[in-house]
Amino acid sequence: MLPVAAAYGWYMGRRSAQQDKQQDANRLSREYVAGVNFLLSNQQDKAVDLFLEMLKEDSSTVEAHLTLGNLFRSRGEVDRAIRIHQALMESASLTFEQRLLAVQQLGRDYMAAGLYDRAEDMFNQLVEEQDFRLGALQQLLVIHQATSDWNNAIEVAEKTGQAG
Repeated sequence: MLPVAAAYGWYMGRRSAQQDKQQDANRLSREYVAGVNFLLSNQQDKAVDLFLEMLKEDSSTVEAHLTLGNLFRSRGEVDRAIRIHQALMESASLTFEQRLLAVQQLGRDYMAAGLYDRAEDMFNQLVEEQDFRLGALQQLLVIHQATSDWNNAIEVAEKTGQAG
């Protein structure tokens, strides 16, 4: 009788864990819909706050956060884009590739805001990464040209020619 009771307890515990997981997924889906509704009703700050809270709980929303930040930047709402991409970079659950994407997008946010020193820091982090090298060098070239830093612009242009 004891083995049957133990097996039943294990089964019920496993079933309860699956139900908890499903409830968490349903809650995140409801929160995601609420965030989209905030966006549609021009309550962007509420949407950003909600999406950032979701990121803390579920790292599978990284791509959505990258896209949302890019949307804000394209609409000229650079401060919101920076907030989202900074929060992504601070997330401990990111893969190395996701972190590099967040660095890249944050660099673009800083460029859009005219914060060239910060953008330069972001793109310098990407220069050593093969998949990001050419794009980072191109962005650095734009930064050096915009700031009339011609010596560094020439140096980066030479590296860009070698990388391309």
